[in-house]
Amino acid sequence: MRALRAILTAILLAAMPAAVAAEPSARERLAPLIVPPMSLGERLNDAGVYELLNSGGAHSGYVFETEPMAPLPGFSGAAINVLVTLDLDGRFLDATLLDHNEPIFVSGLPERLFYDFFSQYRGHSISDTLVVGSPYGDASAGGSALVYLDGVTKGTASVRIAHESILAAALQVAREKMGGVATGPPAFPDPDHAEDLTWDDLVAEGLVTNHRMTNAEIDARFEGTLWARDDPDATADPGGLYLDLWVVDLGPPAIARAVLSERGLQALTDFQAISGTDEPILVVETARHGLVSEEFVRNTSPDWIAAEQGGFPVALRDADLLIDLHDDVPDEIADAVDWGQGLILRTDRRLGFDPSAPWTLKVSAVREHGMFQPELGTEVIEIPHETDPRFFARVEPPRPAPPWLEALRGRWVDLTILAVGLAGLVAALGPAMHRLAAKPVLTPVRLGILAVVTGFVGWWGQGQLSIVTPLAALRAAVDGGSFAFLLYDPFSLLVWVVAIAGLVAWGRGLFCGWLCPFGAMQEFASHLGRLLRLPQWEPPAALDRPLRLLKYGVLAALVGIALLAPAALDAAVEVEPFKTAVTTFFVREWYYVAYAVGLLLLSMVLFKGFCRYLCPLGALFALGGILRGRDWIARREACGSPCQLCRVDCRYGAIEKTGAVDYAECFGCLDCVGIHDDPKRCVPLVLAAKGRRLPAKLVAMAAE
Repeated sequence: MRALRAILTAILLAAMPAAVAAEPSARERLAPLIVPPMSLGERLNDAGVYELLNSGGAHSGYVFETEPMAPLPGFSGAAINVLVTLDLDGRFLDATLLDHNEPIFVSGLPERLFYDFFSQYRGHSISDTLVVGSPYGDASAGGSALVYLDGVTKGTASVRIAHESILAAALQVAREKMGGVATGPPAFPDPDHAEDLTWDDLVAEGLVTNHRMTNAEIDARFEGTLWARDDPDATADPGGLYLDLWVVDLGPPAIARAVLSERGLQALTDFQAISGTDEPILVVETARHGLVSEEFVRNTSPDWIAAEQGGFPVALRDADLLIDLHDDVPDEIADAVDWGQGLILRTDRRLGFDPSAPWTLKVSAVREHGMFQPELGTEVIEIPHETDPRFFARVEPPRPAPPWLEALRGRWVDLTILAVGLAGLVAALGPAMHRLAAKPVLTPVRLGILAVVTGFVGWWGQGQLSIVTPLAALRAAVDGGSFAFLLYDPFSLLVWVVAIAGLVAWGRGLFCGWLCPFGAMQEFASHLGRLLRLPQWEPPAALDRPLRLLKYGVLAALVGIALLAPAALDAAVEVEPFKTAVTTFFVREWYYVAYAVGLLLLSMVLFKGFCRYLCPLGALFALGGILRGRDWIARREACGSPCQLCRVDCRYGAIEKTGAVDYAECFGCLDCVGIHDDPKRCVPLVLAAKGRRLPAKLVAMAAE
């Protein structure tokens, strides 16, 4: 035990922080990854956010990496870095995997599956509720805005971490660079809002905007330009109205009822070109400017009118709805407004327009200079408008369950079976241990349990624990990162919880002896070797002791690599054959398969050689056995002095000559417990029953 404490101290002293902040990639690396005709523009900040330029060189979106802004650690401890391209409306144009060190994809599952996953983001918006997985229960529950992205079987935990990184980074860019892009469902007219309003009410509350400009004011806008004298009508009548514009949002039913007559309201309601996601806006101009040019084509964007909200353009389009501005409005409005030209424009709220927030109508005043090939000059008249939010409702976005809950839901059947099985195993090794050990069929029962562990926990459930997880947790602790990645694989996490809790009661024996799929494979290989009558080899004591310390050296080396050279960790952890034998079911490169199969062949002649001498995870559990609160294997005074039957029978070499159990090497097979309790096998009990002393042969064995 002192040796173990010394080794543990050395490992902890080696754990010096070596975290390096992630720097954005060089422009030369990212530029070739932008799909033409788009191109990479100027870098906008220190986090590596770039402009996205269209074929004409205009700003059309943003390009950024996830690691500099959202360096969530993966299972290797390193972040998953994805190149993301967003347009100005917050839609994903592309997502490309740049870097990762996820063990399952580095050398296990085909890496293309990881790359292919990110193609699913294209076309979706950051305002969509994106979920990795499959609908749980009723797919419509919680709203129809849930968008499910297919994960990767056996790699879902890594995919979830990458997904969280993409969303975290994209929302940062949206907040900092795209303030006008909605990151949630837009407001929509509340059909249940009932309110009796008159035209005077609308005007008094500012629900109708009226903007007037005289000829003298528009002349002042063009003063000092080439077009200063190109509007003789304005010069002749400086006090006359150049613009008399009225703006009202007809989306809210209460406002539409106040503006339109029953006939006009029916026409607006029945008109199919205005969909449920469109916001209809009535624009009326009574002065000489007009609303559109002579070249304007109905059902297209008006050439003299535009809109803006939050610094971003709003797409306006003519609804091509003919409203008679005299017959389709109440008489009091017809009397109050000298109706001229009128248009009902529409904009789709799904594109980011929020009708409950302020927005600006922009009217272009255009003048021509010259007779032949005239030069055009434009002044933009900005008209702010706002409709009170009380007329609108907003559906709360469906909140996806947190990733850990989605993972639980996705595997609840497996988790239930696993929980029941683990509870039964703990009960069998705890309160029922002596009854189990006393059964003559202990070996078949044990092999049956190990078969379930190999098949269900290992190959089916992918619950093979690995040194990769504690090393990733160590990196997260050193770097001040998150441990949330542990929650993304609840199946393995449950095994971890039980195995760690078992350290207090049994030391390493619970996991290494009963819950490790590869350990179970080695035990089956050993039984096969004996069945084939292969010669068995047990290292002599002089060699056995140094070999036992080897696994602690491997563990110390991996800890050092994780802290000082994390890029080399993926190759180093291949000292564990778990990924080959369990995760990929021996479908890998030949040298990995040869290594794993070689260890199993070795177990046919050297009982669980990898577990006893080389396994770094076994070393970690052996060190964790310091937490053990009891010596759970009963001993007698005659055990070891002079009786050596349990030591000779223990194939793990976990019983000293003194009869004491070395719990750092004990795998909890219960063989010695069965011997200790059996009056027909325990030599001291047999002799005590006959009133005889130990034979000289056993005394001689004890003296060796």
